[in-house]
Amino acid sequence: MDDTTGATVWLTGLPSAGKTTIARALADRLTGEGRRVEVLDGDEIREFLSAGLGFSREDRHTNVTRIGFVAELLASNGVLVLVPVIAPYADSREAVRKHHAARGTAFLEVHVATPVEVCSVRDVKGLYAKQAAGDLTGLTGVDDPYDVPVDPDLRLLTHEQTVAESAAVLHALVTGRGAA
Repeated sequence: MDDTTGATVWLTGLPSAGKTTIARALADRLTGEGRRVEVLDGDEIREFLSAGLGFSREDRHTNVTRIGFVAELLASNGVLVLVPVIAPYADSREAVRKHHAARGTAFLEVHVATPVEVCSVRDVKGLYAKQAAGDLTGLTGVDDPYDVPVDPDLRLLTHEQTVAESAAVLHALVTGRGAA
C-alpha cells in the first residue's frame, strides 16, 4: 500500500481498557510521519452520529455498524482510520469486517485486552463506580456481555505495557501490513 491507501484499525475492549488513549498516541505518531489519520472515538460518535440510541443489543449493533460505515468511507478515500470503540458483540464487529471486505478496504481488529479488574481501577468515566453503587446497569464486561475477539490481528495487554509501548506495537502492525 502507498500513503494514499487507507485502512480501518478497530480497537475493541472493555470500558477504560485504554482504546482511545492508544489510538490518540498512535494518531499523533502517524500524523507526525505525514500520514492522514482520523480517530473515530466511540463516545464522540455516539453523541453526534448515534444520538438517541440506547444501549440495547440492537442499538449497540446499529451504533457499531454506523461507525463501521463511516470508517470504511474514510479509509476508502486514503485515510488511516483508528476506531477505539467497545463494540461488545462479535457479530457486530464481523458485520463491519464484511462491509470492508466487500469494498476491498483493509480492516484490522485489535483487542485491547485489559482485565476488568484493571479497567475498574482506571475507571476513566466513573462507570464501574456507578455500576458498583447500583446507579448503572448494562456495563459491558460486568453485567452485560463482551465477546472477546477469538482471532484478532493483534491483542494488546495494556496492563503489562505502557501507552507508548502499546502504541509502538500497534504502529509496527499497521506499518507491517502496509497501512501506514
